[in-house]
Amino acid sequence: MIPLAFSRGRLQLLQDFTRRYGDVVYFQIAGAPFAVLNHPDFVRDVLVTRHRAFHKGVGLERARMLLGRGLLTSEDDFHARQRRLLLPAFHRERIAGYADAMVAHTRRRSERWQEGRVVDVSTEMAALTLAIAGTTLFDADVEGEASEIGEAVTSALASFNFALLPYGDRLSKLPIPPAIRFRRARARLDATVYRLIAERRSKGATGRDVLSVMVSARDVEGDNSGMTDEQIRDEVMTLLLAGHETTANALTWTWYLLAQHPDVEARLHSEVDSTLGGRDPSSADLARLPYVRAVVAESMRLYPPAYLVGRRALEPYAIPGTGYVVPARTVVLLSQYLLHRDPRFWDEPERFLPERWLDEERAERHRYAYFPFGAGSRICIGEHFAWMEAILALTTIAQRWRLQLVPGQAIALQPIITLRAKNGIKMLVERRRERCSPSTNHGVTKTRSDSKE
Repeated sequence: MIPLAFSRGRLQLLQDFTRRYGDVVYFQIAGAPFAVLNHPDFVRDVLVTRHRAFHKGVGLERARMLLGRGLLTSEDDFHARQRRLLLPAFHRERIAGYADAMVAHTRRRSERWQEGRVVDVSTEMAALTLAIAGTTLFDADVEGEASEIGEAVTSALASFNFALLPYGDRLSKLPIPPAIRFRRARARLDATVYRLIAERRSKGATGRDVLSVMVSARDVEGDNSGMTDEQIRDEVMTLLLAGHETTANALTWTWYLLAQHPDVEARLHSEVDSTLGGRDPSSADLARLPYVRAVVAESMRLYPPAYLVGRRALEPYAIPGTGYVVPARTVVLLSQYLLHRDPRFWDEPERFLPERWLDEERAERHRYAYFPFGAGSRICIGEHFAWMEAILALTTIAQRWRLQLVPGQAIALQPIITLRAKNGIKMLVERRRERCSPSTNHGVTKTRSDSKE
C-alpha cells in the first residue's frame, strides 16, 4: 500500500488547531482575524441561515486576480444577476444533453492508453475534463491545447500561494518569480478564453453550450442588459476551474482509492458490467449506477476538491450556542476536509467505505456534515454537471481498464485553491479481461479491516 504523505500546511494547521482547542478556534495572522468553526451547525448558520451577514473570505478575494468577478468571487446584487443569467445553462434537461460528449471524450482519451504503460492519472484526468469542458461548456475543441492550458492552470494555481500571503495582492504586481509566472499563466488562459468569446460572437450564439447562453443572455428581471466580454471572461474562467480542475481532482483521488481497495473496485466493476452489458453509459443510466455514485461520494468525502470555505463577517458575529462573538471582518473558516473526517458524524471516518452511502445511516447523518459543493444560496451551480461527469467518466474507463498504483512514489496533498495530488499519481494501466455477466455478483459489503488510505 502506498501511504499518503501529509505536507505541513494549512490543512495540518487546521487539524492541529481543532484537535487542541475544539470547534471554535480564533487566531490572527499578521493582525488579520480568523476563526475556524468545526461543526455542521456552524456550516448551516454561516452558509444558509445568516449567509447575508458574510462575504467571501480572503482566499476567494485574492482569487479575483485569476477569476475576476465570476460566480465564485462576486457578491450581493451582482452575484445574483450573474447567477440568474447562467441558470438556464445548468437546467437538468440541458445538462443531460452533454452526456454523450462526456462519454465520447472519455472513451477517446482512454483508448490512447497502452497495456502495461504507466500514466500520471492526475494529468490524464485533467486533460479529459478540459476536453469535456471545451465541448460541453464552450462548444470548442481545446483538446489539442490541453497540455498548454493544463500547464497554465497548474502554474497559475501553484503560484497562487504567494497571493494568500499578507499584502499578496501587492506582491502580485512586483517583478518576482512567483508573480511573473502567475501573470504569464493568466495571460495564456485569457488568450484562449477571449478567442472563444470572439468566435462565438462572430458566429452567433445559437448553440446549446454554456458560452452561447452567456453571449445571448439578457437580464429580463433587471435592465435587460447582457454580459460584457470581461464579464463573460470571468464566468468562463470560473467554470473552467470549477468544471475542469475540481472534477479532475475528484476522479484522480477516486482512482487512488480504488487501487488500494480491490474489493470496492470489484463491486464497482460488477455493477458497471451488469448494468451496461458492454454498451456505453448514458444520462439515463445515472440512477442505475448507485454504487458508482457512492464511490464518487466517498472519494469526495475523504478528498474533497473544495476543501475549505472562507467567509468574512460584515458585522460582529455571535457563534450560535457558544457565547463567543468574533469581530467584524473576521474570516470564518469551514473545512470540508475536517468535517468529512470527523468521528462524531462518521463511523470509521478514515476508511474508504462507499457502502455508507447506501445504508440507513445516511438519513440519520447531520445534513451539513457533508458539503463538497458548498451549501445555501451559493451552492455550486454546476453540481449536477459535476456528478454526471464524474460518474460517466469513471464508468466508461472502468468498463475497459484497471489502474494500479506504481510502488515507491511519494503521494502528498497539495491544498491550494483545490485539493490536488502534489506530484501527481503514477498508475499502471491494465486492460480488463474479465467482464461480469448480469448474474455475476462481486459485491462486497465491507472493505478489508486493515485497509487504510
